[in-house]
Amino acid sequence: MSDAQTITPPEGEDFGNRVKRAVFWRSGTQIISQIVSWGATLAVIRILDPSDYGLFAMTSVVLVFLNFLNGYGFVSALIQSESVEPIRIRQAFGMLILLNVGLALIQLFIAAPLAAAYYREPVVAEMLRWQSLIYLSTPFLILPEALMTRDLEFRKPAIINLLTSLVGAAVALALALNGAGVWTLVFAPISIFWSRAVMLMVATRFWVLPSFNFRGAGHIFTFGTALLIGHGFFIVQSQSDIFIAGRHFDTHDLGLYAEALFLTQLFATKFIPPLNEVAFPAYARIQHDQGKLAYSFLKAVRLIMLVAFPLYFGMAVTAAPFVATLMGEKWLEATPIVAILALAMPVATLQFLFQPAINALGLPGVTMRNSIAGAIIMPLVYLAAIRFGATGLAWGWLVSFPLLLAFTIYQARPHIGFQLSQLAGAVIPGLCAAASMAVLVWLFDRYLVEALWPQLVPMLHLLLLAGVGGLIYGALLWFGSRETATEVLNLLVRRKVQAQPDAA
Repeated sequence: MSDAQTITPPEGEDFGNRVKRAVFWRSGTQIISQIVSWGATLAVIRILDPSDYGLFAMTSVVLVFLNFLNGYGFVSALIQSESVEPIRIRQAFGMLILLNVGLALIQLFIAAPLAAAYYREPVVAEMLRWQSLIYLSTPFLILPEALMTRDLEFRKPAIINLLTSLVGAAVALALALNGAGVWTLVFAPISIFWSRAVMLMVATRFWVLPSFNFRGAGHIFTFGTALLIGHGFFIVQSQSDIFIAGRHFDTHDLGLYAEALFLTQLFATKFIPPLNEVAFPAYARIQHDQGKLAYSFLKAVRLIMLVAFPLYFGMAVTAAPFVATLMGEKWLEATPIVAILALAMPVATLQFLFQPAINALGLPGVTMRNSIAGAIIMPLVYLAAIRFGATGLAWGWLVSFPLLLAFTIYQARPHIGFQLSQLAGAVIPGLCAAASMAVLVWLFDRYLVEALWPQLVPMLHLLLLAGVGGLIYGALLWFGSRETATEVLNLLVRRKVQAQPDAA
C-alpha cells in the first residue's frame, strides 16, 4: 500500500452495528464473568499454597500443548469461508470427535507418566489423567460456538460464558474451603468445560450427526492444518518458560512465577482473545478491501493500547500493594516478578492483535512463520535467563517479545496495508501518556506516600496510587492528544445513545 493511499472506514451501517453489538456482548459479559472468576480465583489463591500452583503449572504445560490439537483450526476454516454447506459442518464435527478422543487417550496413557517422570512429581500423572476429561467436551463446545461467531452472534455464548463462570467459581470455592488443595485446580476447570458444552448444545439446538467421510473437505483440512501447525509452534513459544522452569525450580518458586505470570497476563489473555473472536469474522467480511481492513485494524490497536499501556505501567509501579491486596502477604515474594512482567505485557498485547487480521485474510502461513520465530526466540532466551531464577525469566519476556513483535510487523504490514508511521501514530498517544503517568506515580509514591503514610494498608495504598494514576493519565491524554481522547469519548457516547432504543 503506497503512502498516497488513504485508509477508509468500512461502510455499511448494519455491519458496523453488528460488530458493535458483538463487542458489547462479548466484552461486556466477559468483564462480568471475569469479575466472578477473579473473585473466586483470588479467594482460592489465599487458601492454597504456591506449591499447589507449581504442580498445576506443570500439568498446564501438557494440557496446553495437547489442546492445540483439539481441532479449532478446522472450525476456523468455517468462520473464514464465505459460505458453509451442512455437510462441511458434519465433517468438521467428525474431525473434532476423532481428534479429541485421541488426545484424551494420549494424555491418559502416554503424556501423564512421561510428565510425572520429567518433573519428578508422581502426583502430576494422576492430575493429568483426570484432566483428560476436558478433551471429551471439546467437540460439543467449540463447533456450535464457532458457527455463532461466524454470524457475529455473541449473545447466547456470552450469557453461557457468564453462567459457567459461576459454576466454576462455586466448585472452586467449595473444594478449596473443604481442603481439596491442588485438586481444586483440577476439578474446577473440568466443571467449566462440561457445563459450557452442555449449555451450548442445548441453547443452540446443535443436534448434528458427525460425518467421518471427509471427501470434499480439503479446504477445511488445509486451512485448519496450517493453523494447527502454526499454533503448535505458538504453544512451544508460550509454554517454554514453564517447561524449562519446572525442571529447575521447586514447586514453591515455580508457583510464584506461574501466578505472577497469570496475574500480569489477565488483560492480554482474558480480554484480548474475546475481542479477537469478534475481530476475526469482522475482518473476514472486509478482507477484500485493504483500506477498510487497515482502518479497522489501526483503530482496534489504538483503542486497545489506550487501555493496555496505563494498566500495565500502573501495575509495574504499584506491584507491592497490588500483590499484597490481590494475593495476600504470603505471595509478596512475587512482587519483583510482577513488576518486570508488567512492563513486557503491552508489547505482547500488541503482538496478539495481529492474529485475527492475518487469519481473516486466509494467510495461516504468516501466522505459522510468526509462531516458528517465537518458538525459536523464546526458548533460547529462557534457557539463557533460567540461571538468574524467576526474575531472570521475567526479564526474558522484555528481551524476546520486542524481537517477535518486530518480525510480526515486518510480515503482516504488506498484507494488512498500513504504514509504519500509521502504526506508530496509533500506539504513541497511549504509550507516552502512560509512561509519563507511571513516572509521576512512582515519584508520588516514593517521596510523598512513603514519607507521610509508611504503614498504609495495602488496599488503601493501591487505591490511592490507582486514583492518582487515573487522573494523571486522563489529563495527559486530554491535553497531549485531544483527538485520541475525543475519539474514545465519542465512541462511549455513541454506544450509550445506540443502546437506548435496544433497551426500549
